[in-house]
Amino acid sequence: MASDLLRLVTAGSVDDGKSTLVGRLLYDTKSVLSDQLDAVLRSSAERGLADPDLSLLVDGLRAEREQGITIDVAYRYFATSRRTFVLADTPGHVQYLRNTVTGASTADHAVLLTDARKGVLPQTRRHLAVMAMLGVPGITLAVNKLDLVDFDRGTFESTRDEFVAHATSLGYREEQVTAVPLSALAGDNVVAASDRTPWYDGPTLLEHLETVVPDRRGCDVGFRMPVQYVLRDGATDYRGYAGQVVAGEVSPGDPVVVLPDGATTTVVEVGTPDGPVDRAREGEPVTLVLADEVDITRGDLIASADRRPRVDDELDATVCWLADEPLRPGARVLLKHGTRTTTCRVLDLPTRFDEQELALEDGPQELSLNEIGRVRLQVADPLPADDYADCVATGAFLLIEPNDGNTLAAGLLGDALSVMASGGGARDD
Repeated sequence: MASDLLRLVTAGSVDDGKSTLVGRLLYDTKSVLSDQLDAVLRSSAERGLADPDLSLLVDGLRAEREQGITIDVAYRYFATSRRTFVLADTPGHVQYLRNTVTGASTADHAVLLTDARKGVLPQTRRHLAVMAMLGVPGITLAVNKLDLVDFDRGTFESTRDEFVAHATSLGYREEQVTAVPLSALAGDNVVAASDRTPWYDGPTLLEHLETVVPDRRGCDVGFRMPVQYVLRDGATDYRGYAGQVVAGEVSPGDPVVVLPDGATTTVVEVGTPDGPVDRAREGEPVTLVLADEVDITRGDLIASADRRPRVDDELDATVCWLADEPLRPGARVLLKHGTRTTTCRVLDLPTRFDEQELALEDGPQELSLNEIGRVRLQVADPLPADDYADCVATGAFLLIEPNDGNTLAAGLLGDALSVMASGGGARDD
């Protein structure tokens, strides 16, 4: 039985029809308010269009409407009788890959679009590589604009076969990849089955998304809670440590360790907004009261004493570089991991990943915009962390420009590139 919530991300090249597809899903599932639809009908009429331009339901920024493109991540919500969807519609331009990384970082499933006339493009392969790197567990290929090739079966099948071959080379299994032939403009195979594809006997896009079983496995690393706030009450000597449980669970009496210093103690109370509880699980905000007076500050990590993460000041990681200025060895940046931010120096760039050829290049001089590569980092403060493959919450980080606070890179601890290049990248569904 499918979960009642599915987090989706859509991606593809410019003009593949993502906004029209999302607009079609919203329109056909009756998830559009009447005033929104009236505004779209007026705008479409002003442009001389006979039918409503459903992409306008998504492209809300003025710059997007004027150019007919999407340049920001737009989160949309819609529902059917079987499931609720949270959808991140991401831009297609190469320079906005950072937005795709943002949308994919929390996704259970990805819908990648291709224009049937163009097939699998370099940007399609780049987006697929990002999905594999981030471990998005399932992919649906939407071969769009089939009406422009007379719903030709051969065109669909050749595009599907090329895409599946590339996905399996990145570590996806064939059963994790589904392809649907459709025309978002006309609605063929989006919500309702089309009689213009009699050769296709699979589900419509919505039918498939309603039955996708997302990977809900938690991090199997024990208890983890980054400290957000230290709460004190001088009148009662109360001291609690507030944060969100990002992995495992915690109960009164559990032995814990405070990292990076390594002090051990025991949980006395697990507080919540509704009062003390016997157990708190992953995703829940809590305030912990500990048995001993331990020096704890924001950014520290409270973890299971018997399943503690490693603590190190040198990190091996994979990053997707998102800044215009290239990344080179010796660069000094900020690293944000959980609730901790520390200064960081880039020691080395061991390899760069060619997402088009699925090859590793040793010893690159730099990483340019949108390139993916391995890095060795040295942080000023030792960092308690897990590999991304073991726990997303404690294995992901950001590199930040110290002067203006802009995000420079999305990073994953561990060597995701070797896993991807050897064909073992995506999590199992």
